[in-house]
Amino acid sequence: MALKMRFLYYSNKAKIKAMAELIKSEFDLAQNHNAIDIIPPAYSCENERLVILAVSGKGDPDDIVRRFCSELNKKKAQNIALLVDGDEKLGNKLLDTLKAAGSNVNENVLYFKIGGLPFFGGKVSEDEKKTLLDWAHQIVDNIQ
Repeated sequence: MALKMRFLYYSNKAKIKAMAELIKSEFDLAQNHNAIDIIPPAYSCENERLVILAVSGKGDPDDIVRRFCSELNKKKAQNIALLVDGDEKLGNKLLDTLKAAGSNVNENVLYFKIGGLPFFGGKVSEDEKKTLLDWAHQIVDNIQ
C-alpha cells in the first residue's frame, strides 16, 4: 500500500515509539526514512496524505505541540489522526487547534493510558496492537 504517511510523536514513553514502529511496519513505510519522527519533526511535513500525531500529556498541550499543530494546514497534511496518551481535555484541545489551522482531522481520537516509567515498558500488548492497527486501518480506509 503506497501511502504518503508519517507518524509524529511528542512523548518520552517507549511504548509510543513501539506503536510508531508497528504502524510503519503494517503500512510498509520503510521506504520513507522520515516516516517516524518527533514533534517538531526534523523534516517538515509537505503534501503528506496522512499524519498520525501521538501526544502524551494532560490538560493543555505543551507549547511546542500547540504551535506545531497550529501550523498543520492542508498543504502540509491532507489528513490528520490523533493518538492521545492522556485525557480527553488534551485530545479536545488538540482537535480544536488542528481544526483552526484548517486541517482535515479525523474525529475518531484513539486514547491510551500508558503508565509506568517513561523509558521502560515499551512492549505493546496484543490487545493494544489490535486496537491500534484496527484504528489505523479504519483511518486509512476512510481517506482513500
